Amino acid sequence: MTVAGKVGLEDILKANHVLSKVIEPSPLQRNDLLSSQYECNVFLKREDMQVVRSFKIRGAYNVIQGLTAEERAAGVVCASAGNHAQGVAYSCKQLGIEGKIFMPTTTPRQKISQVKLFGGSFVEVILTGDTFDDSSAQAKAYCEKENKVFIHPFDDARTIAGQGTVGLEIMNQMQDAPDFIFATIGGGGLAAGVATYVSSVSPKTQMIGAEPEGAASMSEAFRLGGVVKLTNIEKFVDGAAVAQVGELTYEICRDKLAEITVIPSGKECTTILELYNSNAIVIEPAGALPVAALDAYREQIKGKNVVCIISGGNNDIDRMQEIKERSLIYEGLKHYFILNFPQRAGALREFLEDVLGPTDDITRFEYMKKNNRDNAPALVGIELKNKDDYQGLIERLSRKDYGYMEINHDPKLFNLLI
Repeated sequence: MTVAGKVGLEDILKANHVLSKVIEPSPLQRNDLLSSQYECNVFLKREDMQVVRSFKIRGAYNVIQGLTAEERAAGVVCASAGNHAQGVAYSCKQLGIEGKIFMPTTTPRQKISQVKLFGGSFVEVILTGDTFDDSSAQAKAYCEKENKVFIHPFDDARTIAGQGTVGLEIMNQMQDAPDFIFATIGGGGLAAGVATYVSSVSPKTQMIGAEPEGAASMSEAFRLGGVVKLTNIEKFVDGAAVAQVGELTYEICRDKLAEITVIPSGKECTTILELYNSNAIVIEPAGALPVAALDAYREQIKGKNVVCIISGGNNDIDRMQEIKERSLIYEGLKHYFILNFPQRAGALREFLEDVLGPTDDITRFEYMKKNNRDNAPALVGIELKNKDDYQGLIERLSRKDYGYMEINHDPKLFNLLI
């Protein structure tokens, strides 16, 4: 029996039986390119191919279908940056239950549209707050006021049991037990559920959590020995941008995860582009974390069976330019400078001839002050063909004495201007 603070093998088996009525097992695909790159067998668990394009349908449906008749009549409420909202919306429509969906105002439009599509007339979307945690606080307050049931996206034993069915499917689909499983950590529900099942049936399998650098709340909880709330988080990885992980998910992850690795956002973006360009796989930033983590484990995973759970594929196409930009900066191929630039005829031509290398390209040029007749600061973006060309660029800038400031490494200035 599922109780607060406990998730067992039996709970996951029951959840799998419930879910078999509404979803199909997602594919587990060996990826030849990644397997060759890392000299091992890399399998991708394609939760991005679920009916709502993420694993979140599992936990949401498992909770909602188990509500009493009275609770169903009252209606449900959830808070989500997108994927959990879609799972709740789909479940509400399938079960004929009214739902209120609280989402951050920063949620990509694609996810908002999908929530409305899956829920139809059974759900209402309420955009409020800048982060998941802001939306969650308002959703819980609304729940108490209106006496409705709150469907937690991760810190509920029934949710965790539902997410744990991903682990059950992996073990059923693998001919040999995996040596490593990599899973995204946002609030911790997926990692906790999968680790609970896998540790019960294959103790030798190492479960690795992958967390975004800008919202590494589980790593911080591990470091401090208890759940804490981060004061600032980066919202880019919206599917995993959680300031505070769950008490229950923390306890399970602390006991059952081998390690957690933290991934810079630029690395996630490079992984998104590589998977799209090489495999035609469209994934969201949170879904890229497990594959992005492989570099850090290159030596440990050689010759092993490795599973990366692609947790979601709800990526707004409007974000692709930002994703490319972040990737180029991370890879050392794009640099932004503020230059003390002469305002006279021929100055730009001199810059092109004397400073830029033969394969360098100006992607942005903008005077920041228009009323100085002699010199004015200019914002210049330069894209390199090869990151090794950077040192030559810096040497030529210094030699011409432009009085430059590089802003890539100044987060406050970079966020203000770029």
